[in-house]
Amino acid sequence: MIAVVRGVRINYDVVGAEGPWIMLIQGGRQDMELFRPLAENLAKAGYRVLLHDRRNSGGSEVSFEGEGAEDEIFADDAHELCAQLGALPVIACGGAGGSRHCILMTLRHPGSTRCLLLWWPSGGRPAAEQLAELYYGQYAAAAQKGGMQAVLETPFYAERCSRVPQNRAKLLQTDVHQFIETMRKWQRFFLDGADLPVIGVERATVAGIHLPACIIHGHDMIHPQHIAEELAEILPNAELHWVPPMPRPEDETGRRQARLDHQQRLADIFSDFLGRTVSYTPQSD
Repeated sequence: MIAVVRGVRINYDVVGAEGPWIMLIQGGRQDMELFRPLAENLAKAGYRVLLHDRRNSGGSEVSFEGEGAEDEIFADDAHELCAQLGALPVIACGGAGGSRHCILMTLRHPGSTRCLLLWWPSGGRPAAEQLAELYYGQYAAAAQKGGMQAVLETPFYAERCSRVPQNRAKLLQTDVHQFIETMRKWQRFFLDGADLPVIGVERATVAGIHLPACIIHGHDMIHPQHIAEELAEILPNAELHWVPPMPRPEDETGRRQARLDHQQRLADIFSDFLGRTVSYTPQSD
């Protein structure tokens, strides 16, 4: 399904027909389909789960307009999409970078979030520096070298145009100098916030979030365990949960089953947490 969110065409889907709304935001530039099994598991537990591809990813439109950093734009888009669907206040569920977007939505739109379900939060200087280059630095360099045609020919933006053919014309019509300036601005957001507990958010601001929060830590350089532990210490009403690292079998069938098992474990932890902490009163239509 497609919704026009703040002027941008956003690809989304809803899993489940009734129950409290969960906004599930995946990490990085991942397609929403990657965590559909998690959404289906949560729907089986009685929730209605909203998935979407953020602008500049998946099956959504590219756009380099808007105030603030891209992460802040993502958070505002998520809030507006929830508002359009009557999903507010929503349970905000995010993995990796999606955990940051859930926190930003909570802060930028007070009262919009009922609780936080966060897994594998990313952070720390090594992660921030790597992600800043991955998301922005390499595309600013490509634009400086070969204009927007060079950007379009990168694997990531070539895929954006393959998924959404209209993105090709929009990319080529983008002013190259404005594109480079935007990439550098968004890159600075990561680099300036590299030593904060949540990239882009001061510790005291994070501590002001009093919502129930369930946090599952990661196991690698991008999603280090200490970031989740620090976040759980800062948030006044947080629980920290441990899930073993996801196995990485050599065969595709084994890797797929490992992902399914991992997402089932996430759903079990989140469902138990919600059952203990979040009350729900059905609203009449």
